Amino acid sequence: MIKTIHSRQSECIRKMIVALRTNAGFTQRQLAEKLQRERSFIGRLELGERRLDMVEFFWLCRACEADPLKEARTLMRQLEAV
Repeated sequence: MIKTIHSRQSECIRKMIVALRTNAGFTQRQLAEKLQRERSFIGRLELGERRLDMVEFFWLCRACEADPLKEARTLMRQLEAV
């Protein structure tokens, strides 16, 4: 079994993180500031060097003014399709 961080499903999550950020018009630094985190936190998420837990997912969606429930549903559909 491969590590989940190297799976195709993880790639879907990374793409979603980038899309949320860019659709909100934020740089990595701006999103990190909004989340009160270091810029490298966002960079590591987007590169797949760090996993995103559910609470962080919720906060990230809210920071990007996205509906966490809608984004989770979309993500689950993508994960099933991979």
